[in-house]
Amino acid sequence: MTLPPTPPTGLHEGGCAFADGAYVPLSEAKVSLFDWGFTRSDATYDVASTWEGAFFRLDTHMDRFFASLEKMRMSIPYSREALRAILHGCVRASGLKDCYVAMVCTRGVPPPTKYGARDPRLAENRFYAYALPYVWIASPDKQREGIDLHISERVRIAPESVDPTVKNYHWIDLVQSLFDAYDRGRDTSCVVDAQGNVAEGPGFNVFIVKDGEVRTADRGVLEGVSRRTVIELCGKLGIPLRVAPLPVAEVRAADEVFLSSTGGGVLPIAKLDGVPLPCFPGPVTQRLHDAYWALRKEPAYRDEVDYG
Repeated sequence: MTLPPTPPTGLHEGGCAFADGAYVPLSEAKVSLFDWGFTRSDATYDVASTWEGAFFRLDTHMDRFFASLEKMRMSIPYSREALRAILHGCVRASGLKDCYVAMVCTRGVPPPTKYGARDPRLAENRFYAYALPYVWIASPDKQREGIDLHISERVRIAPESVDPTVKNYHWIDLVQSLFDAYDRGRDTSCVVDAQGNVAEGPGFNVFIVKDGEVRTADRGVLEGVSRRTVIELCGKLGIPLRVAPLPVAEVRAADEVFLSSTGGGVLPIAKLDGVPLPCFPGPVTQRLHDAYWALRKEPAYRDEVDYG
């Protein structure tokens, strides 16, 4: 499919989408009522970000997106370099320097005569992308004030049912856990697996620090790009790391707890269900936080947007 010309900077100021082969304002980006992405959560996506006018680890995000497409038996009509150009185009047209940038493929819509069909092979896959102002899991002010994390008893969808390494919209358990948190006056939540180990939260991975060692879940979670960055930084900084189950009792007994997400990088936790942690922000968390934001400035990880 031929790409439209590179959009002018600020064409759709404040946010831009790419839908049906064109750059449009966010308000004009639509999904059909009959798209299986809407009716069945049959979609995969990825979210990159820009900060100070440059993407961070864009190639890693695109690698995961194309891998997810293959696992979902979906395809988009664009090459890797065309996808890069589209994402850059969305940011350029938005005029924003700090962005949340999504790439989405839905199963699509069956032929009009077969809207009630059950055969996914009949649907034509659909591709969308958009850039909007940077989204934080918790704002910098809230991070300084202190995030109170609720450990919900909600059980995450088993990896044997839905492959968590494919970024997906199967979030009902995560959304319900947020209501669990809000009902208790907490800020956000995480869920557990069937064995009672902490899994992940809505849009983030969970890490703990105990006696100087960093730990994070080994299965049943999205293998986040920020999670990968933290793991790599531990190696670079000589911080002991263990990827293993996180029993709830061990999380509650941790010295430090932090989250990792494209929506904020490394986010320190101050309390677990209202109980203050021994260290906030902890020294290991602070070291990884600072290293993460320093990494975003390194040329090897930056993909500069041409604003013209």
